[in-house]
Amino acid sequence: MGNPLYAFPAACEQTLLALARYPERTAFAWPGGSLTYRGATDMIGRIQAVFMKLGFQPGSRVAFLTANRADAWCAGVAAQLSRLAITWLHPLGSLDDQLFQLEDSEAQMLVVDGVTFRDRGGELAAKAAGVKTVFTLSPAGYGADLLQAIEAAGSATARSFAGPDDIATLNYTGGTTGKSKGALRYHREYGGFASAILADFEIPDTPRYLTVAPISHVAGTKVLPTLMRGGTVHMLKGFDPAAVFETIEREKINFTLFVPTMIYVILDHPSLDKTDLSSLELLLYGASAMSPSRLVEGIGRIGPVFSQLYGQTECYPVSVLRKADHDPRTPELFLSCGFPIAACQVKILDNDDQEVATGEAGEICVRGTHVMAEYWKRPDTTAETLKNGWLHTGDIARSDERGYLFILDRKKDMIVSGGFNIFPREVEDVLSQHADVAMVAVVGVPDDKWGEAVTAVIVAREGARPNPDELINLVKAKKGSAHAPKHIEFVSELPMTGVGKVDKKVLKAGFWAGRERMVG
Repeated sequence: MGNPLYAFPAACEQTLLALARYPERTAFAWPGGSLTYRGATDMIGRIQAVFMKLGFQPGSRVAFLTANRADAWCAGVAAQLSRLAITWLHPLGSLDDQLFQLEDSEAQMLVVDGVTFRDRGGELAAKAAGVKTVFTLSPAGYGADLLQAIEAAGSATARSFAGPDDIATLNYTGGTTGKSKGALRYHREYGGFASAILADFEIPDTPRYLTVAPISHVAGTKVLPTLMRGGTVHMLKGFDPAAVFETIEREKINFTLFVPTMIYVILDHPSLDKTDLSSLELLLYGASAMSPSRLVEGIGRIGPVFSQLYGQTECYPVSVLRKADHDPRTPELFLSCGFPIAACQVKILDNDDQEVATGEAGEICVRGTHVMAEYWKRPDTTAETLKNGWLHTGDIARSDERGYLFILDRKKDMIVSGGFNIFPREVEDVLSQHADVAMVAVVGVPDDKWGEAVTAVIVAREGARPNPDELINLVKAKKGSAHAPKHIEFVSELPMTGVGKVDKKVLKAGFWAGRERMVG
């Protein structure tokens, strides 16, 4: 229990404050509509009145399955103001993943986007045992239409009942290395995230923010900072490059967030050179590393607007590689995941939680007001992750003398080949610098001679035919023969998780399954 005297105001309270400041401005815009700051405040108040009538206990979980919609975002704020906790289902998740999250979080209320997710929402409503109340945004043939309910509720003033010890969010991890876990934050751990972003990310003075990636995840963390600056959040429901180009040009978008695969599609799109993107001041990217050669291309064709973010569900943000760090004359920084933000203490520690020497490999460990409180219902994993007063991120990295972080890999992805410890990321970084390589993922494949054989799975640049021997020799020259891939496979695409990371679990499973068949 923290002393409320020293707590950040709850993020939902910060939202009401931000919305009150510029009543006439446009808070949200989307194809076919918009909502002013005053309109958003009014909508939040009405939804809160509907939620409060239900009489749920403080801390009860409300799950959301929705595309990028202003009313869904307002409903999330209304839930938190009412002392309810929110959990976002991944819009690209499978039925099983979403059911698991509903059941694991013990959600009692489900809010579904009745347009984009009508059918999936119906399946979840029918199968999720603990869900007592289902609301849909637009009529869907099941549940109650929340938009109709708020019309009936009439006008109501939004008020914050949330205290620092109320649960604010339960965010589920991407599950790239195992079963998804719920990272729980009370309002005291959640209140500082927007200030941390505004302090260290180069967000324009009056943001015109285009959200294409799902607001259920990292793109959503930029909504409150945008409103605090009096800006507008422009929402698209999915990644359609033509719509992205059109919106940036028409609305003079100055700020957006993409995952690297989206940037690659934009760079390869015929409309790029015909579209005026000069309004862009900041293009944030994250979720996975970006190919240095494509980054140089992006800076050349779109401008010096790129900035990389690093963080994880358990603590976001951790570091940022700012625009000035993206200088084609010093490309070695392109491999960095940035410099620690002011709101985080970051150290690279060994297995005994002792700090390693500069340049040595260790685990990124973090302290900060916005680190999660615990993994929901997983005391053992929590104790392992939050030990000795540090969040252990599971990312192995080194830092240079200035303090820039260079991720080598996930602790769990390390390959042991011929007695050497090899971090796939180091091999990927070398291969991704080759002009013919569009994307690459490196995994360890079981091997009788080596224990695990370094295997590179590569998507070639369109029209290119990379020479496998040339690629192997490139790694040999840069990293030595132990790191050189024993096998190279060319594929048309890599399996991706819903948050835009390469799904190494799926990649490895293909190789290991083959192994079992061969043995059997």
